[in-house]
Amino acid sequence: MKIVYRDTYCTAEELEIREVEIPVPGENQILVKVKASTVNRTDEGVLLGKPFIFRFFAGFPKPRYHATGTDFSGEIVGAGKNVVEFKVGQEVFGFLDHGLGTHAEYVCIDIKQPVFLKPKNISHIQAASALEGAHYAFNFINKVKIEPGTKVFVNGSTGAIGNAAIQQLNTMGAEVSFTYPTDSYDKISHLKAVKKIDYKKADFTELSEHYDFVFDAVGKSSFGNCKKLLNEKGVYISSELGPKGENIPLAILGLFQSGKKVIFPFPGSPKYSIPHIINLLETGEFVPLIDRTYPISEIKEAFNYMLSGEKRGNVVITF
Repeated sequence: MKIVYRDTYCTAEELEIREVEIPVPGENQILVKVKASTVNRTDEGVLLGKPFIFRFFAGFPKPRYHATGTDFSGEIVGAGKNVVEFKVGQEVFGFLDHGLGTHAEYVCIDIKQPVFLKPKNISHIQAASALEGAHYAFNFINKVKIEPGTKVFVNGSTGAIGNAAIQQLNTMGAEVSFTYPTDSYDKISHLKAVKKIDYKKADFTELSEHYDFVFDAVGKSSFGNCKKLLNEKGVYISSELGPKGENIPLAILGLFQSGKKVIFPFPGSPKYSIPHIINLLETGEFVPLIDRTYPISEIKEAFNYMLSGEKRGNVVITF
C-alpha cells in the first residue's frame, strides 16, 4: 500500500510516497481502507512539529507515526478478535488532533480512538472534510454561552474552522457577522449573517457595533485590535496563540477579570464533538466547505497549498 512517509519532523518537500505492507489489525483495532483524508492546519503541526510543544502530543523526539494525517473516512476491511462495536464493510470516519497516520491507503485504528459510523447521506470526501474544522469550531463555541440573539463576530468565513463555526452558530440562533475575501463571496453567500465584511475592502475592527463574542477563526487579529468590538463583558477567542503567544497569559489574567477578556480554547476530545457534528450532517444543517481535492501522489502540492494561506475551505486527499 502507499503511505506518505517521513522519519522525522520535516517540510512538505521532504515527504515521500512509499510502498509498505498492509498492516494487520491488533485485537482491539479495525483495519480501514481510507477513501479520503484532509490536509489541514493541525496537519501542519504534525508535519513540522511546530510549535515545539506540539511534539509532546504528536511524538517526541520523532513523530509517533511515519505517515502524516489526522482524519479519515473509509471502509472497514478487517477487525481484531475483540472488536464487537464495528463490522467489516461498515463505513467509518474519525479524527485525532495529534495525529493518526491516516495519509495512507490503509490504517489500523484502535476502537478507543474517536471513530464513528459515517453518515449515509454524505460522501467520503464530505465526511473527511467535516471533522477537523468543525471539531475546533465546536470547541470554540462550547467555551462560552450561546443563546438565541447572542451577537457573535467570526473573523474568517472561508477557513474550515470559521465556516463550520458560522453554520453551528446559526443553528443556535446567534446573530452572526463575519469577514470574507473578495474572490470567495460565492462560497459564503448562502450563509446567514447580519453583516458580511469584505476584509480586503474594510477593517472589521473599525465597526461601530459591539459583540458578545469575537471568534478569530484564522488567528490573524489580536485581543488588542478586537477589544473595542466587545461589549462590557465580551470575550475574544482565537484559534492561534496570538502575537508573541499572548493569548495564553491573557486568558490566565481573564480568570481574575470580570470585564472584556480572552479565553483560550484548549481543545476537548473529538469523542464529544463528533457526535454533535454527525447530527448536523444528518440533518443537513452543516455542509463542509471543500476547496480542492488532490490524489495522494500530489501530497506535497496539497501541503504547500494549505500552507500558503490561500485555501478556501478543506483541502482533501483521495486514495
